[in-house]
Amino acid sequence: MNFLIVDDHPLIVDSYVALLSTIEANEKTNFHLAYNCEQAYNTIVKLKAIETRLDVAFIDVSLPKYEEMNLRSGDDIGSLVQRHFPNCSIIIISMHNEPVWVNRIIKILNPQGFISKNDINYKSFPLIMEAITKKDTYYSKTIIEAQKEFIIKNINWDEHDSKILQLIADGIKTKHLTQYIPLSLSTIEKRKANLKKQLIFQGGSDADLIERVKKMGLLSNSR
Repeated sequence: MNFLIVDDHPLIVDSYVALLSTIEANEKTNFHLAYNCEQAYNTIVKLKAIETRLDVAFIDVSLPKYEEMNLRSGDDIGSLVQRHFPNCSIIIISMHNEPVWVNRIIKILNPQGFISKNDINYKSFPLIMEAITKKDTYYSKTIIEAQKEFIIKNINWDEHDSKILQLIADGIKTKHLTQYIPLSLSTIEKRKANLKKQLIFQGGSDADLIERVKKMGLLSNSR
């Protein structure tokens, strides 16, 4: 496993290394550390040049800038990682948890993990690594609440959309939804596509949509 850890506080970087070393004790693990955008850029370019894969990147968003390469924050570094290492799992860690800010980061990077520093403790990292192994997402409680607040305030969502989601969650196929909702099939399809665009930010299955909605607490696990 090759980890990139980027944070401008050396003590925090050391803490992440210690926690991950404990979790990955049975695996050969390499840590690549950076404390600003310039160091992160140089590390990413070097790893790419020597054809060394990058498996997981823990990135703080608030970082000293590297103006020469137009890198001004951790989300720029995250985008750089995704361009060079598309299979790398991006984990964003930050003190920021404002709903609009959280929504922006998710739309830009759609990270596999997104954690508020207020939620970090020794229990967090095993859960993060478990999610990465399973190719699941891991968003901490504060991030989920911020995302939920943003969507509730901004999403164009009415009772028909809620009914569509609940029926899909109950196992009703889309082609049969017209039996329960007074809308045409094409309208239902468009509404479902819009919900996917706003909630999972990329193409995904109905199961992906329902999973995201439940994780955000916008739909109960049972009726």
